[in-house]
Amino acid sequence: MNGFAYAQVSSGGLEALNSLLIPTILIIAIMYFLMIRPQQKRMKEHRAMIEGLKRGDVVVTSGGMLGKVIKTDETELQVEIADGVRVKVLRAMISEVRGKGKGEAPAKSESKTAE
Repeated sequence: MNGFAYAQVSSGGLEALNSLLIPTILIIAIMYFLMIRPQQKRMKEHRAMIEGLKRGDVVVTSGGMLGKVIKTDETELQVEIADGVRVKVLRAMISEVRGKGKGEAPAKSESKTAE
């Protein structure tokens, strides 16, 4: 014996790479199906809702105001939130469309009954 130690070549490098690669791919796939895909679906539905807005729709803004669409523009809407009170709202700030005739209409002043 000559006293030299030779390193043995092992195939452990490829196995170590596979043991790290497979769990990483699984984690990315799980995140895609649980987080990214549903968010993209919600964004697509919201975009379709915004594009479908028309005059007379009752909408809820992201600030929580309820009103009726009076006038539509490419990027803005004119919404009546009370009798004679109209505000301009960006289309993107609409969070919900209650539809025509659904939900409560903008508040109207009630006439007092004579006693």
